[in-house]
Amino acid sequence: MATATAVATIATEMSSEIAPAVRKIIHIDMDAFYASVEQRDDPALRGLPVAVGGSSQRGVVAAASYEARRFGVRSAMPSVTAKRRCPDLVFVKPRFEVYKAVSAEIHAVFAEHTDVIEPLSLDEAYLDVTVNKQGIASATAIAQAIRRRIRETTGLTASAGVSYNKFLAKLASDHRKPDGLFVVTPAMGPGFVEDLPVGRFHGVGPATAAKMEALGICTGRDLRDQSFAFLRERFGKAGPFYHGIARGIDERPVRPNRERKSVGAENTFGDDLFTFEAMREALRPIADKVWRYCEAKELRGRTVTLKVKYADFRQITRAQSSGQPVASLADLDRVAGELLAPLMPVPKGVRLLGLTVSSLVAETEAAERQLVLPM
Repeated sequence: MATATAVATIATEMSSEIAPAVRKIIHIDMDAFYASVEQRDDPALRGLPVAVGGSSQRGVVAAASYEARRFGVRSAMPSVTAKRRCPDLVFVKPRFEVYKAVSAEIHAVFAEHTDVIEPLSLDEAYLDVTVNKQGIASATAIAQAIRRRIRETTGLTASAGVSYNKFLAKLASDHRKPDGLFVVTPAMGPGFVEDLPVGRFHGVGPATAAKMEALGICTGRDLRDQSFAFLRERFGKAGPFYHGIARGIDERPVRPNRERKSVGAENTFGDDLFTFEAMREALRPIADKVWRYCEAKELRGRTVTLKVKYADFRQITRAQSSGQPVASLADLDRVAGELLAPLMPVPKGVRLLGLTVSSLVAETEAAERQLVLPM
């Protein structure tokens, strides 16, 4: 973590180097959020390697404390693998309602400074503080105030990145985790990405990183050396984005009202499912969860997608679209059954089922469509 003097120096640089037209973006990322909430609420867990998730043979790690991460335990890792890496790992069942409540407290802190907030998850968000409610000139000072207020309010630590665009702010927040603050000024931006591995770039996933490395593109400098035409030819629509971020350029605005494209839920089962009846029964609480979210957000969707993962981890999806949005939980449950039936009998046991509703529209728009009668 930077010293007070170093942060003050950076803040001065940020203030003097950023022209009024340049955006001031903060990326806030809570440190090991789910696990940190559990350690906060149960003092007996503090200092121990903790994994939030199921400890069963089919369990998956949802989050890991920093003590667990030292053993290589990571989110989305099978619980059996995590336990093998860290025999003393303590598993805690997730409490999502608690995490949502804490997240609301954190977002209330953000709202003290700006309404231009783009949530990425319960524990992560972009903030545009170019113009802010308290009239603070330094984005670094705002980030310091937010981190301090989050600690006072929730007892948790947050890392922050400050820069002139979203890409660099995200990289900066990772730079001094946990409980860190780092600033990338406009003068630093292009050089900051030069020596970073492309796999560290937000927006470059593992498959794309492997493709880049096969082309000899291993670092930001290698990426910058490629022409716009080459990147567009090899990476399609993402090519121009990669061309820009290699030069510290990212024009994406912070979007406070990002349009949600889909709503989904899934469940991994302790024992494989083999019969249609067992799967229909298992799909009902999944459909209920999806529908409750649609109801709460007043959303309706025209496409329902069923996800099936077999015991050998092979995965398939089946989708059904309609001219009219799904109007009720009963409709969603019916479509789920219609998508499942043709897959029977299953070649292997089923370990996971999921449902997603997409092609979303507002409930009022859905009602208007249903009132239009064919001529």
